[in-house]
Amino acid sequence: MRKFIDIGANLTDGVFKGIYRGKEVHTNDFESVLNRAFSIGMERVIVTAGCEQDIIDALSLVKEDERLYCTVGVHPTRCNEFDKNKHPEDHIQKLKSFIEENKQKVVALGELGLDYDRTHFCSIETQKKYFQLQLELAKSTGLPLFLHSRNCADDFIDIILRNKDKIRGGVVHSFTGSIEEAKRYLELGLYIGINGCSLKTDDNLKAMASIPADKLLIETDAPWCGIKNSHAGSKFVKTKFDAKKKERWVEGCTVKDRCEPCHITQVLEVMAEYRNEDPDTLAQQMYKNTMDLFFPDDQ
Repeated sequence: MRKFIDIGANLTDGVFKGIYRGKEVHTNDFESVLNRAFSIGMERVIVTAGCEQDIIDALSLVKEDERLYCTVGVHPTRCNEFDKNKHPEDHIQKLKSFIEENKQKVVALGELGLDYDRTHFCSIETQKKYFQLQLELAKSTGLPLFLHSRNCADDFIDIILRNKDKIRGGVVHSFTGSIEEAKRYLELGLYIGINGCSLKTDDNLKAMASIPADKLLIETDAPWCGIKNSHAGSKFVKTKFDAKKKERWVEGCTVKDRCEPCHITQVLEVMAEYRNEDPDTLAQQMYKNTMDLFFPDDQ
């Protein structure tokens, strides 16, 4: 059986408990979600955290299963969280405490970076300030980075370059950029994470195919970034899962339009088919890449 590690899944989202926009629509099916993932070869899942409450929830979740791990960091659209404290350095110390007190479960610093598509949540200057500040943690903890980059390549690369001596490595997750952008990230020594959002258009597929296999990681970004029928990559999907609308969900089915970790196999199918590579070989390489970056001591 193929082995997978989902490098980014938002498993603290309420939809995995049947809660949508604060309303319970179906029963909690979190255990079924995990079991579906494990049944297709998922060995580990890294739960993404992007704010203090996410971190608290993620740490509580991952302690329940030895196959679950998490990140610690502040997402660029959540960086106003630092300004709620008169001394932003105190928030950095809080993040550091989360990491130091949970060393067996925290495998990356993140999600952090820049997002210029959603500056209505947080200004560019605030994002840049606290991206830079969080990179101090990369040096003190030695953790690799789980990075977010949207429409900000020049500033993003500039900040990474200025802090390169602090960084042990990292991945630009949920990549949707161009071939040129991918090349620039690779020149920084970063890995690139691919999910359904990375496979929407022909240009997305070409960019994905330009990345060497030894620099690729795979993810779902669940419950987001599923592969939809309108996506360019959808024609390469072979594995299907029974799905019901959330209002009509029954045990044993996935929820329509709710991505979950088991869908990682569809991401692999699209990647391998478009790249004209053997899916088993590609899966094995991406598994190795992930172990090298996030779990070097477990090999």
